[in-house]
Amino acid sequence: MALPFLLQASLQPREKPPMFTLPSMWNLIISTIVFLIAAKHLHRYLEGQGLPTGMTRGTLVFVLASLASWGSGELVDWSQAKIQGPQVIAQSSDTDELTQLLKLVGQLQPVVAELKESGSN
Repeated sequence: MALPFLLQASLQPREKPPMFTLPSMWNLIISTIVFLIAAKHLHRYLEGQGLPTGMTRGTLVFVLASLASWGSGELVDWSQAKIQGPQVIAQSSDTDELTQLLKLVGQLQPVVAELKESGSN
């Protein structure tokens, strides 16, 4: 009984997810600073705890500093969205993106004429 529902759900067209949005400049700056500070403090803390230097400690410092950096970046984006409102997300349409780009540049006509000439040969 659940199989037809799953089959029907899989055959329905899916909505395209929005394209990836780039982080803001503040996100990049603050998350980089947080990464450097967190890595330095974690390195000192683990050294004080007597954890021997090596690949495991370096990986642990990197992962924990990356998590702190990612969290601070998300916090910056969240606060920026609260202050300025949500960012506009560009979505790709069903039409060819190259065609859209050529229309914007104004070079569509030469490309179409060239394709017609090569197709007639």
